[in-house]
Amino acid sequence: MSRQILRSGTSIGANLAEANGAQSLADFVGKLSIALKEAYETRYWLEILKATNYLHPNDFASLLADVNELIAMLNRSILTNKGKLSGGNPPNS
Repeated sequence: MSRQILRSGTSIGANLAEANGAQSLADFVGKLSIALKEAYETRYWLEILKATNYLHPNDFASLLADVNELIAMLNRSILTNKGKLSGGNPPNS
């Protein structure tokens, strides 16, 4: 399980790095979307690690807050940039 969280957690950063070199706005949104999926997977593995008592509840709470903040930021960025792609104003969230 720890290997899975390592893979998904580091994949978030790798996809954000790739987004920096995106060839288009659509490519940028695509990379952010992959990073978001990896963040959701990371949250899942954190929950499993807590349920199996691999993580101390305080560590889990801190890591969960971090991944939830990252998920919120990625969601906002994706929504904003999808709004730019559609030629309209980004939706309010």
